[in-house]
Amino acid sequence: MTDGPLIVQSDKSLLLEVDHPGARAARLAIAAFAELERAPEHVHTYRITDLGLWNARAAGYDAETVVAALVDHSRYAVPHALLLDVADTMDRYGRLHLEADPRHGLVLRTTDRPVLEEVLRARRVQGMLGARLDEDTVAVHPSQRGALKQALLKLGWPAEDLAGYVDGEAHPIALAEDGWQLRPYQQEAVEGFRHGGSGVVVLPCGAGKTLVGAGAMAAMQRTTLILVTSTVSARQWRDELLRRTSLTDEEIGEYSGSSKEVRPITIATYQVLTTKRKGIHPHLELMSARDWGLIVYDEVHLLPAPVFRMTADLQARRRLGLTATLVREDGREGEVFSLIGPKRYDAPWKDIESQGYIAPAECTEVRVSMPAGDRMAYAMAEAEDRPRLGAAHPAKIDVVEQLVARHPEEPLLVIGQYLDQLEEIAERLGADLITGQTPVRRRQELFDAFRAGEISRLVVSKVANFSIDLPEASVAIQVSGAFGSRQEEAQRLGRLLRPKADGRSAHFYTVVLRDTQDQDFAANRQRFLAEQGYAYRIVDGEDLRRLAGGRAPDEVAGSLE
Repeated sequence: MTDGPLIVQSDKSLLLEVDHPGARAARLAIAAFAELERAPEHVHTYRITDLGLWNARAAGYDAETVVAALVDHSRYAVPHALLLDVADTMDRYGRLHLEADPRHGLVLRTTDRPVLEEVLRARRVQGMLGARLDEDTVAVHPSQRGALKQALLKLGWPAEDLAGYVDGEAHPIALAEDGWQLRPYQQEAVEGFRHGGSGVVVLPCGAGKTLVGAGAMAAMQRTTLILVTSTVSARQWRDELLRRTSLTDEEIGEYSGSSKEVRPITIATYQVLTTKRKGIHPHLELMSARDWGLIVYDEVHLLPAPVFRMTADLQARRRLGLTATLVREDGREGEVFSLIGPKRYDAPWKDIESQGYIAPAECTEVRVSMPAGDRMAYAMAEAEDRPRLGAAHPAKIDVVEQLVARHPEEPLLVIGQYLDQLEEIAERLGADLITGQTPVRRRQELFDAFRAGEISRLVVSKVANFSIDLPEASVAIQVSGAFGSRQEEAQRLGRLLRPKADGRSAHFYTVVLRDTQDQDFAANRQRFLAEQGYAYRIVDGEDLRRLAGGRAPDEVAGSLE
């Protein structure tokens, strides 16, 4: 028995004592293979999963490293059966290899013949495999490379893809030499991707994921397809590439709802690529036909199903996923792993903050009580109506006004899910509103005015969740969201994390209706950020007048870590 911060249990749960002096080191040690499940004040619960272990194995960790992390940080003896299970699970990765064979093209080869025999009899892989070439090798049609990897992952025998990549069409790209350079962690991320060939880079919002993409493009020197979440994001990527690389305007094409340019560097929106006509996706087919050397997926955790399917056909191309969090509420992290690749680089948010590259942030949950007259109506409402009744309750709007009044001079965003709620808030605040119905040109005008300091308040819907660069925004008030979405919570805080010119902290408020599903969803939304080290102070809405300078008195503030 030692005085470690971690308790490792036989059900594969890990309990981390948050206030222990060794907690941070333990958190970093287990982050590569364990997922956070619960994060109350003092003890966080992690879970070891097969996918987490395989992801760690694909990224270069071996079983000895994982076992050492558990043993070194555990307070009690680690259950021997669990250590054996960790080793056995990680050993399942790589018993099957996808390889390029000079005579037969793509093949599936095994180092353990019974595993191949088991796979050959599985329904999931029927139609994906060709002739048996020898006792250890089966031919694979190149078009089935991605689908086969997905199927093998679900069978519990994830294949190591050693088949390599086609070079794609060459295109010269260099980083601009005008007094800037990649930050050390950005360079490490580029190198991790380049040596791995494909995979995902996880960096906090505001930490410069676009620059990692530019660095990867310069390293590859190939034609590149960049997939993004919106036309506004596409134009931000274009502006950043023009500023940071040798690329000219003529070399960069936009493929969106308003423009259909295919050039050596093409930036396309997920929305236009997934447009379906007569049962097919014509834009996907057009993009798949080009000889790209690199595919970049911005906000890779958001990939829609048709893009997953396209990616299954692009396994011979190098693929780079960029995201602040790999959390997906639909549980499709396995598809990101099998089709894009493993994590090649993952930087904790607080580490980047401590280096001064993202702004510190104070997170506050303001709990508002429902008027007595509405509680019975909520209790008697249909289950499908309750999320909206809680999230969009009018009692929140008075709280929003009070919070705005406390930050009169700071650039401020109000973010929500429900348009009628946002319209009322915009009217009460006298602020401009941006939703999915706002034309792209008008969105850009308002974002530019906000950046320039011409307006200091914006009310925005979920269209501003992703890839919107508003460096000076320092206050965000979240009034409603997409149920219990952890990745949305992380993205919304991320709107504030660009370093401020005067070094000030950001303030992230979430307004929650007490004793409703809204409160339950808020608890789930906070889990990812809690794992990153952010603490949520809880304030009663009735006591807002006692807030001073964004800090809550001890008697009305709690803490969630």
